[in-house]
Amino acid sequence: MNAPEEYGPHWKGYGRRYSIRLSGLSTSNAMEAGIGALWGEDPRYYRTKGMTVKQRIGNVMKTTFTAPRPDGHYAPAYARFIAIPGSNFLANTWRPDSEADAQHAAMRTLYGFLGHMGSNAFQEFWPDVQKKIFRKK
Repeated sequence: MNAPEEYGPHWKGYGRRYSIRLSGLSTSNAMEAGIGALWGEDPRYYRTKGMTVKQRIGNVMKTTFTAPRPDGHYAPAYARFIAIPGSNFLANTWRPDSEADAQHAAMRTLYGFLGHMGSNAFQEFWPDVQKKIFRKK
């Protein structure tokens, strides 16, 4: 997709779009890790054991919005709630004018949480899929 259009549909434009996305993700991850460390939040995803597929999907969704604490219980992922929107609104400072507004930042925030959920799902289910697809003979 050629968005933002200011960068054009060529390889240089692709590189600029990729670097904008990478800088936003890096900022978000650094903010979440730094703030979360202060509060004892662990941003990593841990696979479940001995659960049904429905329970595993529920865990993927739950851990999108919660994080484990040092004592093992899950609580709201406050650092994530700060980092994802914060990095997206901060990114307005280096994004082109066509994408540097509150509406675009809010949409990027929604996509950030959906992306986090997708990442959790991949970490949860890919090892099982991989075993079925790439069986050793």
